[in-house]
Amino acid sequence: MISVEQLRVEFSGHTLFDDISFLVNPKDKIALVGKNGAGKSTMLKIFAGIQKPTSGNIVVSPGEKIGYLPQHMIHNDGNTVMEEAETAFSSIFEQQRLIDELTQEMIDRTDYETESYMDLIDRLSQETEKMNMMGGADSKADVEKTLLGLGFTRADFDRQTTEFSGGWRMRIELAKILLQHSDVLLLDEPTNHLDIESIQWLENFLATCGGAVILVSHDRAFINAITNRTIEISLGKIADYKVNYDKYIELRKERREQQIRAYENQQKMIAETEDFIERFRYKATKSVQVQSRIKQLDKVERLEVDLEDNSRLNLKFPPAPRSGSIPVEIENLTKAYGDKIILDNVGLIINRGEKVAFVGKNGEGKSTLVKCIMDEVAYSGTMKLGHNVKIGYFAQNQASLLDETKTVFETIDYVAVGDIRTRIRDILGAFMFGGEASDKKVKVLSGGERSRLAMIRLLLEPVNLLILDEPTNHLDMLSKDVLKEAIKAFDGTVIVVSHDREFLDGLVNKVYEFGNKKVREHLCGIYEFLQTKKMDSLKELEVSLRVQPTKIIDNEKNTGSKLSYEARKELSRQIKKAERAVEQAEKKIISLETEIKDIEAQLLIPEKAADGTLLKTYENKKHELEKQMYEWGVSTEELEKIKNT
Repeated sequence: MISVEQLRVEFSGHTLFDDISFLVNPKDKIALVGKNGAGKSTMLKIFAGIQKPTSGNIVVSPGEKIGYLPQHMIHNDGNTVMEEAETAFSSIFEQQRLIDELTQEMIDRTDYETESYMDLIDRLSQETEKMNMMGGADSKADVEKTLLGLGFTRADFDRQTTEFSGGWRMRIELAKILLQHSDVLLLDEPTNHLDIESIQWLENFLATCGGAVILVSHDRAFINAITNRTIEISLGKIADYKVNYDKYIELRKERREQQIRAYENQQKMIAETEDFIERFRYKATKSVQVQSRIKQLDKVERLEVDLEDNSRLNLKFPPAPRSGSIPVEIENLTKAYGDKIILDNVGLIINRGEKVAFVGKNGEGKSTLVKCIMDEVAYSGTMKLGHNVKIGYFAQNQASLLDETKTVFETIDYVAVGDIRTRIRDILGAFMFGGEASDKKVKVLSGGERSRLAMIRLLLEPVNLLILDEPTNHLDMLSKDVLKEAIKAFDGTVIVVSHDREFLDGLVNKVYEFGNKKVREHLCGIYEFLQTKKMDSLKELEVSLRVQPTKIIDNEKNTGSKLSYEARKELSRQIKKAERAVEQAEKKIISLETEIKDIEAQLLIPEKAADGTLLKTYENKKHELEKQMYEWGVSTEELEKIKNT
C-alpha cells in the first residue's frame, strides 16, 4: 500500500499539487488523467523516489517493490536483447550465486555431524526456498514469453540492443520492468512504441497481474481495459473516481452538473436571506427574525463548484528540416484544360520562411497552381522546388483520402511521432474531437469532421513546406486560433489558399492575387491588400472577379452542327439562372461572416461569453455558414458545367 499525505509540489512559484492526499491499495489499477502539464508524470516520479515533493509524504509499505517506466530514459549498450532483459533478474542471479556458494561449501566440508554444518543445511534450504519464491526457476521462460509478447522474435534475442531503434529499445525496458514482478507498476505512456498486438498483450498482462498499477496513457481503450479507478489531476487538486475511464467521464459530468445546481440553489437562498436581513435590520418588530437569519447564514457551509481547467492548447509543428533558400520558383507556367486556359505565363518566387496567401475567385487557378507544385497535373513552363523541400499538403479533398476503417484517435496516433504523441487527446479536443468522439470510426464522420481530422494529421508531419488549401472551412473559432498560432510558430515555408481574412491577418506577409489567368504579387499583409482593392472581405474579391456571362460557343466541331436559336436561348437562360444562384449564395456568405464576426467580438467579453443563448446563436450561424458554403460550391460547379456544355 502507498499513502499520499498532504502532498505539495511547487515549481518557480507555480503550484503543481496543492496538499493532496489519497491511498493506493494493493490491487488498484489506477489511470492518472489530466491535461498535458497537469502533473501526471511528476506524480509517477515522486512515487518512484526520483523527485521530491515540496512538502508532504509518500509512505510505502515495508518491502514493497516499485517498478517505474518513464517516457524517456538512457539505454544501456553492450548487451544482446536477451542479456539486457535478463538484467531484470539481477537479484535472482545474485541469489543463485549465493546458493551455488553454499552448495560448494557443503561439498567441500566433511564435518557432517557438527552444529555449524547443520546450520549450513538450514541456510541453504532457506535460500533455496527464497529463490523459489522469487520465481527464479522460471526466469528464462518468463523472459522469452515477455519479449515475444512485446513483439520481438526469437531471432532478435541474440542481436545487440544498439541495432534497434529507440522505440524497440523502449520495449526492452518495458520487458525488464514487467519481469521484476513489482508490487506496484508505474507506467508513463507505455504504449507509445507498441503495435496493436503488443498493446493487447500488455493489456492482458496488466489486467491479470496481482499487483497495483498506476498508469498514464493517451490510449483510451487501453486504460479502459486495465483500470478500475481514475484519478483526475486538475489545477493542483485531484478528483478520485473508483471506476474506469469511460465511467469516470460520465460521473464527472454528472458531478459537475449536481454541484452547479446545488451551488445555484444555495446562492439563491443566501441572496434571499441577506435581502431579508438588510430590509428588516432596523425594524424592532423583526429583530428576532433578523438575528435568527444571521445565525442561520453563519452556520451555512458554503458550497463550491470544481474549477475547470480551460487553459489553452499551444500546438507546435515539429522543427522543419532545412530546405534550399528558394523552396518554390515558377517561370512561364501555363495550364489549360482542353481549350480552356486557367493560368497563362505565370511566374513567382517564394523564399524560405515566407508565409504567403493565394486569394481570388474560385476557379481562377489557386488550387490548380497548388496541384502543379504538387506535380499532380501536367503543365507547360518551369517549376523548380528547392533542395530538400518536404511538402505537407492539405487539399480540399484530403478528407476522402483517410482510412475509413481507423478511428479518429488511430488516424492521428498512426502519424504522430515524439513528444507530440503524449498530447494527442489535447490536440483532438482542440479540434472538437474530445471525449468519445475520438473513438468514432472515420467512416461515420461528416465531411467537416473528416476535414478537421485530415488537418490534424497534417500538423504532425515533419515538413518544411506547408500547402493548405482552404484549411479553415470547417474549423470553429478556437480551432482556427490553435492552427493559426501553430503556423505562425512554424519555421518553414507556408502557402495558404483561403478566404478567411481574420485567419490570414498577422499570418501571411505576401499575397498572390489570382484573376484573369494571371497571378499578381502584393508585398503586404492581407488587410493592406484589401485596402488597395478597397474591399472589406475576400468574398467581395470573389464576387468582383466573377466572369460575365460567356458567349454561346460554336460547338460545331463537337456536334456536327450549330446550336439552334432555341437551344442558345435556353442555354443562356440556364447560365443566368446559375449565376444568380451563385451570387445569392455569395451575398449570404458575406452576411453570415459579418454576423459571426460580430458575435465573436461579443464573446471576447467575459459577461457575454457565459451567455448560453449567444453561444447557441453563434453555433447556429456557423452551421448555417457551412451549409451555405456547400450550396455555393454546388452552384459554382453547376455554373461551370453549364458553361462547358
